[in-house]
Amino acid sequence: MNTKTALLSMMTVALLAGCASNRNAYRQPQIEPSLVEAAQDDRGMYLGLLKQMQAQGAHYASLAHIDAFRQRFGDSPELRILQANALRETGDSSTASAIYRGLTKGPQAAPAWHGLGLVAAATGDLDGARVALDNAVRADPLNVAYLGDLGFALLQAGQIEQARAPLAKAAELGPDNIRAISNLALWALLSGQPATAESMIQRANLPAPTRAEIYRLSQTLRQAVAASNAAAAPLANSTTLAAQQRADAAHASRPPGSMLDRFSPSTSTAQEATP
Repeated sequence: MNTKTALLSMMTVALLAGCASNRNAYRQPQIEPSLVEAAQDDRGMYLGLLKQMQAQGAHYASLAHIDAFRQRFGDSPELRILQANALRETGDSSTASAIYRGLTKGPQAAPAWHGLGLVAAATGDLDGARVALDNAVRADPLNVAYLGDLGFALLQAGQIEQARAPLAKAAELGPDNIRAISNLALWALLSGQPATAESMIQRANLPAPTRAEIYRLSQTLRQAVAASNAAAAPLANSTTLAAQQRADAAHASRPPGSMLDRFSPSTSTAQEATP
């Protein structure tokens, strides 16, 4: 007998019992604990499936299943975070941001701030990304992904020294995390410590594509910071050149891919180092 049939049978028995005792009021039948546990197990398994879909990049499919989940189990902050993540990954950053902002005060505050930080980073808003990711870390200080993304955002903004602490925390909390180690090696290169960076890469036995990406990123970020500094310098006799440099710097400062997936060994596309 499935869950629906069992519940229907219990309701029918309770109603007949009420009529036999001449009671006009319907009494809610007591649901067996095993049935409650089964429903919760189904809900938990479905949420796990949604997370797995998104981890594998099936974001459109996850959106369809999120609608189905909501019809069956109702809405929840955790489900809305998954929806916002899928919307962000499928290009609807505006709707994703609205959902994230509505969750920054509740139990999903940390992933909501993290999502807002990723949206800001993707649009070149480095200040907004830093503030949002800092809030995510404050809400969940042990999350390796949040620490790594905050550190990377600081590297993008040219704040090399400020990036050291969150990146070091991420690497120590996740010593086997490829992205965390890659980010710290990237920081070492940008801070003028190539031997330290190479030692990290060798000790972690990072694959060749990851190593190449770390070195490529170090050059990209150096150029972005240099362009940004040049654009900020006073150019009294060349306003046209200054405007062009600012435009180039803004373009160069944008993340060259998905911050979360840059060092995933399973991808063949270039992506930035992270948590």
